[in-house]
Amino acid sequence: MKITKVESFVLHVPITPPITDAINIATHWGLAGVRIYTDEGFVGYGYTGTCANGDGMIVDTIDNYYAPLLIGKDPFMVRALWEEMRFGKMHWIGRAGVTHMALAAVDIALWDIMAKASNKPLWQYLGGAKTKPIKAYNTNGGWLNWSQDRLLKDVTEIVESGFTGVKIKVGKPDPREDYLRCKAVRKAIGEEVIFMIDVNQQWDINTAMTWGKKLEEFDLFWLEEPLNPDDIMGHKKLADELNVPIALGEHVYNKYAFRDYIHQGAIEYCQVDVTRVGGITEWLQVAGLAASYDVPICPHVGDMGQIHQHLVAATPSAIMLEYIPWIRHIFEEPATVIDGHYVLPQMPGASTTILPTYFEQYRVR
Repeated sequence: MKITKVESFVLHVPITPPITDAINIATHWGLAGVRIYTDEGFVGYGYTGTCANGDGMIVDTIDNYYAPLLIGKDPFMVRALWEEMRFGKMHWIGRAGVTHMALAAVDIALWDIMAKASNKPLWQYLGGAKTKPIKAYNTNGGWLNWSQDRLLKDVTEIVESGFTGVKIKVGKPDPREDYLRCKAVRKAIGEEVIFMIDVNQQWDINTAMTWGKKLEEFDLFWLEEPLNPDDIMGHKKLADELNVPIALGEHVYNKYAFRDYIHQGAIEYCQVDVTRVGGITEWLQVAGLAASYDVPICPHVGDMGQIHQHLVAATPSAIMLEYIPWIRHIFEEPATVIDGHYVLPQMPGASTTILPTYFEQYRVR
């Protein structure tokens, strides 16, 4: 099998209503991605997820630096191709961020081709290890721009629909408001529901030490991204001092950074995101690294769960998966949760194939 064409794309899918966390305002979810065609008729779809900013830089990287390396190559040589792209011409100016997100999109498309050509869903192609359904936790009711009344209404409905875990955003200018919102949410959902909070990097170390301790009373499952994601030692201090576990990973872009976080004991739930590290190839390496330290995997879903459901199903140490349904309607086989658990996909591939109608409707490049 040979690659014959590499076609980049950018889709912007509306988020209704728009949402905010402590760092982002999002009106659309961006899919900066690629379709890779082969001489045997298989087409691989891969993408990375954005807040619809910077997508042009991602696809420019694909078009100008990665695509020329792929033409005429065998997609089943994915690891060799990954090395060639990762340590190619873009290595000098970027080993994270835009370059890795572009690499992720290409790598995911290659794995999609391999699974399709093998006539297996990706989780099965990877040797799917799960014997129990994948537990889902819901983030889509806890946005920072929600009033407290809207917040309580949403998390209550989420629990009533069968989810046994919810996550809300914190990081208000006054942490006292975060405290009161968390107190109200815990009361609304009861003591049995898993409850996480996400700071989106907005605290300094003193704020995190003070308010992390205060918020422990609400039996938090984890405290997510309390500090700048490059501050390994700060997160280590929090992990040492707080009773609530530290979770992060959505802004950690390669296996070396994850190695340092894990080895230092600065991370207790690993949220490695396949669209931020260099795709499936590097995600699997990070998952293996985390497993050797008994650090559980709970991915951040920059892909909105389409790819991660396969990876979690094939990873024994992956214990749970986030659920945000913004873009599921655009896919041939959308990520689906019933009674709080993901339903494993059955179609060959990585569940990244986009329906033609929505591809054209939301395409901006």
